[in-house]
Amino acid sequence: HGELMAASPVRADVGVFGGSGLYRFLDDVTEITVDTPYGPTSGPIHVGRLGDRTVAFLARHGADHEFPPHLVPYRANVWARHSLGVVNVFGPCASGSLQAHVAPGHFVVPHQLVDRTWGRPDSFFDGPVVHHVAFADPYDEQLRQVALAACRDEDVLVHDAGTVVCVQGPRFSTRAESQWFGSHGWEVINMTQHPEAVLCREAGLRYAAIALITDFDAGLEGSGVPAVTQEEVFAFFEQNVETVRRGPHPAPPPGPPPQPPRARPRLRPR
Repeated sequence: HGELMAASPVRADVGVFGGSGLYRFLDDVTEITVDTPYGPTSGPIHVGRLGDRTVAFLARHGADHEFPPHLVPYRANVWARHSLGVVNVFGPCASGSLQAHVAPGHFVVPHQLVDRTWGRPDSFFDGPVVHHVAFADPYDEQLRQVALAACRDEDVLVHDAGTVVCVQGPRFSTRAESQWFGSHGWEVINMTQHPEAVLCREAGLRYAAIALITDFDAGLEGSGVPAVTQEEVFAFFEQNVETVRRGPHPAPPPGPPPQPPRARPRLRPR
């Protein structure tokens, strides 16, 4: 079915898809551009050292937050990571809470995902090659445990497990939607986890998300909490960016990435 994605001469151990406010994640970096068959990535990729690891960071919304969540070039972003040799990917992201016990300032390392988006290109396999990827457990358990340990080492309040519902955006939820999501027991709401997570799975990459809770989504019924605004989300993330910078970028576990049920799929130019 063609060759595996062409490798870049620049290599990295860990990939990080940053969310709002994380653009200062690395110091002393090399800026590179990766051409992909799915068009340009959200911006240049910044490759630098963090301890003994080489980290490739990409701002998923662009350096100036110019890509709304439904227009992020997710396939190009993931394709570029694979081409750099990355097999372990962390996805820190600003998120809202759907439950009173998950408060702004907390971290959540989710274990499940509900997709409520529509119309986003969300597969590398549009035909004629068909691959039905296993996705019962969207997040790599080894990376989840590493992320949890890193957050605890930084003495931040982190929730082990939780379900994140990914909505289309860019608008925030209505109160009825927010209450419906919360009634299922789901803890976190976000706009970028799909298709980022499933594309990493298709590419054979480990993936774990680390959600920084910036707000209660549309306000919790009967609690007096006001509905979220964009200005509040950005301001909260900016205030906490140093905690995010330290906490959610741990070293990945040793060993090869998990394999899909068949051979690792070959991602090729269309």
